[in-house]
Amino acid sequence: MQTKSSERFGGLVYSTEHGRMCPTCRQPQAQCRCRQTAVPAVAGPVRVRRETKGRNGKGVTVIVNLPLDAAALTELAKQLKKKCGSGGTVKDGTIEIQGDHCDLVIDELKKLGWAAKRAGG
Repeated sequence: MQTKSSERFGGLVYSTEHGRMCPTCRQPQAQCRCRQTAVPAVAGPVRVRRETKGRNGKGVTVIVNLPLDAAALTELAKQLKKKCGSGGTVKDGTIEIQGDHCDLVIDELKKLGWAAKRAGG
């Protein structure tokens, strides 16, 4: 016997009333209970380093060890990008800002109350 595609793929994924739906808890994504993650526990200070690996020699400033949830991390990234005057992104709990802005980012994080240190050379 053939199964319905909604059963095979996990149920409702879009509603005209609510938009995108979580296939696991079947709630709107803004109210999803199953994907809410706790603040990650990290040890040590916030680390700021410059990376070029995998970017064809173009440098980015990477900020790691921030114990923030996804929304707060995105907001902090927005503030730092505005301060540096460049673009960037949030990937896997880290903030990447285009260009070499390590000193500026460390100063700004210290103003915001974070214990930030430079990592690497």
